[in-house]
Amino acid sequence: MPVDEPDADSPVESAAPRPAPPILDLTAEITELTEQIIACESVSGNERRLADAVESALLELGGLWVHRDGDTVIARTDTGADQRVVLAGHLDTVPLPSDPETRGAPGFRGTVPPQWMTAEGTPCGTPPAAGRAEDDVLYGRGATDMKGGVAVQLKLAADVAARLRTLTAAQSLARDVTWVFYDHEEVEASKSGLGRVLRTIPDLLAADFAVLLEPTHGAVEGGCNGTCRLRVTMPGVAAHSGRAWMGRNAIHAAAPILAALEAYEPRTVDVDGLAYREGLNAVSISGGIAGNVIPDACIVEINYRFAPDKTEAQAQDHVRQVLRSAGIDDELAEVTDSSPGARPGLDHPAAQAFVTAVGGVPKPKYGWTDVARFSALGVPAVNFGPGDPLLAHTDDEHVTAEALRACYAAMHRWLS
Repeated sequence: MPVDEPDADSPVESAAPRPAPPILDLTAEITELTEQIIACESVSGNERRLADAVESALLELGGLWVHRDGDTVIARTDTGADQRVVLAGHLDTVPLPSDPETRGAPGFRGTVPPQWMTAEGTPCGTPPAAGRAEDDVLYGRGATDMKGGVAVQLKLAADVAARLRTLTAAQSLARDVTWVFYDHEEVEASKSGLGRVLRTIPDLLAADFAVLLEPTHGAVEGGCNGTCRLRVTMPGVAAHSGRAWMGRNAIHAAAPILAALEAYEPRTVDVDGLAYREGLNAVSISGGIAGNVIPDACIVEINYRFAPDKTEAQAQDHVRQVLRSAGIDDELAEVTDSSPGARPGLDHPAAQAFVTAVGGVPKPKYGWTDVARFSALGVPAVNFGPGDPLLAHTDDEHVTAEALRACYAAMHRWLS
């Protein structure tokens, strides 16, 4: 019998009961805290133990208002500062590698538990008294995307909580801070914990500026491209392949679509001083039911990554224009997914202060991230976090001690 779908605004519960959460030591050095967080496996849908650990660690700090929504944890200061900033990051990761031998390989190839190795590839478990070398490398699922960023968030929460204990009743922080640790980022957008909070309790996320600690190789990445997907269904007429003239081949009918996409010249668009590269591509094609049947349908999935100078409607119309140039009628194309981009917002004073504090030259974000959700709320947001984004979701996902320390130091400098 059919099963009712859960309400999109209801917290998505993890699949099964979990044992006691691990204890996260927020006094530990950033490298060791990152290792502790990676060691708590949190594939999408299985975030509860890590969310429990984060909630417990934040409550233990004292001085912060802490709220739990499903497997999303929110913490806030409220000292009456003139400015409020959000530090956001997701707790979930993509699945572990499915190959049993890969999953069992000690210390690397996207596994849990994690393992430290030297730059030369030698395992180095217990850190020396002087701390880990800058070029030591931490391997494990989430090392890049984005448990290093979560560790930075937690260390900053500990720093701010300590600062709160020194304030008099008449004093305030330079900036009040909201921390968001959310679930279900690595799956369909309808399950996103951040999206759920934005729909149901958006006031908790009101701010002057937001930072998503997604991996950026330590660079400020402003805004993000939008994305839309269209499904084009080309009709045909089925027939025996030995009498092909009696049918109409739907796969052949899709050829003009592929030709138009192959010939398409993607744009590079300047938005507020950053150059965003677009892309329009076929990402899947399917059709046919047997080797002796002329296919009566062919489906082409198209993905358009568009610069944040366009609305979603403009982006969708642009794809339809390309399809029209190939002789494809509008009714054959259906929009299956769409998310807006986000302008950089780097002209905002809060964003300028952030860039000045952390240093470097801002870059565009070519992919889509949750900065778009904050942009839709009217909050300028940037991506800034430790780790190489090109390593995200790979078998050899890793981050260096240097990258973790540099990001934490930059963020600490800004908040201070």
